[in-house]
Amino acid sequence: MSNTLSSPREPSLAPPAAPSGEDWLPYGERLVHAGKLGARDLERALAAQREMGGALDRVLVSLGLVSESDAARALAEHLGLPFVAAESFPDLPPEPAGLLPEFLKAHHVLPLREEEGCLHVAMSAPQDAFVRKALRLSSGLDVRPAVGLASEIDKALARLFDEPAGEDEDGGPGLADGDAGDFVEHLRDLASEAPVIRLVNTIIGRVIELRASDIHLEPFDDGLHVRYRVDGVLLPGDTVPAAQGAAVSSRVKLLAHLDIAERRLPQDGRIKTRVKGRELDLRVSTVPTVHGESVVMRVLDRASVRFSLEDMGFERDTLARFNQLIARPHGILLVTGPTGSGKTTTLYAALAKLDSATQKIITVEDPVEYQLEGINQIQVHAQINLTFANALRSILRQDPDIIMIGEMRDGETAQIAVQSSLTGHLVLSTLHTNTAASAVVRMQDMGVERYLITSTVNGVLAQRLVRRLCSHCKTPVQPDPALLQSSGLARFVAPGAPIYEARGCPHCRGTGYQGRCGIHELLVVDEAMRSAILQGHDASALQALAVKGGMYTLYDDGLRKVAAGVTSLDEVLRVTQDQGDA
Repeated sequence: MSNTLSSPREPSLAPPAAPSGEDWLPYGERLVHAGKLGARDLERALAAQREMGGALDRVLVSLGLVSESDAARALAEHLGLPFVAAESFPDLPPEPAGLLPEFLKAHHVLPLREEEGCLHVAMSAPQDAFVRKALRLSSGLDVRPAVGLASEIDKALARLFDEPAGEDEDGGPGLADGDAGDFVEHLRDLASEAPVIRLVNTIIGRVIELRASDIHLEPFDDGLHVRYRVDGVLLPGDTVPAAQGAAVSSRVKLLAHLDIAERRLPQDGRIKTRVKGRELDLRVSTVPTVHGESVVMRVLDRASVRFSLEDMGFERDTLARFNQLIARPHGILLVTGPTGSGKTTTLYAALAKLDSATQKIITVEDPVEYQLEGINQIQVHAQINLTFANALRSILRQDPDIIMIGEMRDGETAQIAVQSSLTGHLVLSTLHTNTAASAVVRMQDMGVERYLITSTVNGVLAQRLVRRLCSHCKTPVQPDPALLQSSGLARFVAPGAPIYEARGCPHCRGTGYQGRCGIHELLVVDEAMRSAILQGHDASALQALAVKGGMYTLYDDGLRKVAAGVTSLDEVLRVTQDQGDA
């Protein structure tokens, strides 16, 4: 295989003097030999070069496999030419007659000096015989090329011709316009056969077979670690070599329509793609870390989401009371739990149960995860001051019957939700608390008066997701009587009946679990609860009162799932150990 430096349109430049030994190594092999590039990365870059054309050094830099400086220094060694850094550029470069600024900028050429009929120039691509010939004919001088960085040459040219040299917000040097444009175009033009594209497609494609909800791309010293969240637990994937990590992250950012030149600030975007015949919607978040950009893709797979309360693991008695609460004409219904506990999906299922044909339903979300038919959904945009509170003020003038607030994040949003419920609206929302009773205290912390809470809040549903035991390999065991008593299972497991444990098989990839279902804790605000709230009882007292009134806690509901053979006791303990709020 020939790893030529030049594209088919650019004839190679023979070195001025015949080098010997390792200097005869082709350009790409020289980088591999120097430890700047992996052999597999070189193969991928050569494949990309064949697809796109262009010089190999530019392809390597565009893919993020080699730094611009390393690529240029290796080019200088390969061609037997000097390398000129920016600090060696003259303060006042010569301006030979016949050389137009536009030509110099377009081809990244900086005149260095004239002496004895020779024009010494720094070029980003000295192997380009056409540019050298044009320089010689235009200037009438013999051309002596040296290798320079395109970005440094462009800044020097901008300074020479009285144009701003383009700086980042913090005053540091940024990518020149030409370089940034080339960089973006190179990544945009990579065809589906290109190695980086295939790698990214493979990473995304695994979510279908793994049933993953998130993809994590985490940069570390030894490369880009790929991990998948399956049924709420992170599983390790492959490790992308460090030299290729930037290319993979850039490809994901390009697909999400993010600024691939911005690597210092967090960004959010969205990817819509088709994987193995299924439409996938990926919510992309990037944050800078010490080793590069960490990228997380949340998989929004509508085909795998059930917008039905009956399919979410509700016990019959809990579901009946929850349906009564969403059927009320006004008031507030809250769903609580940590991030990733299925709160929004439960609210979507509640909305799907309501009649959007006869009722005006408006949601305010950040972000809108799934689009629901017949429901008006508003996306929050903090950049233009479209916050939850501002959106709520406006939608009240839209005469809605039912309002869903993606999350109560502050006192202002909570106050507007309370006012909305007092004026005859049913308000559905979420809160980040661990127990149902804690939601009442959290609203007080947000500045909502107790009498307003008792007047508006109809009920609070706390929720977690537990992994379902794999139906192919779950194993019945006879529980120890002492365990039944200490865990509380004795209340739900009949004497002599088995419970089930996880074992692991090929169907569940050895985990013992496949899929998830919800466990729930529904606190209904009745007269006794209103009285306790008005007296200022804390979350523990409210929780005890609700249990006395017949509420099953998250742990109790989990034990009911264990008794039914849906999940294991270990899984319930893992998920409910955070019940207590500080």
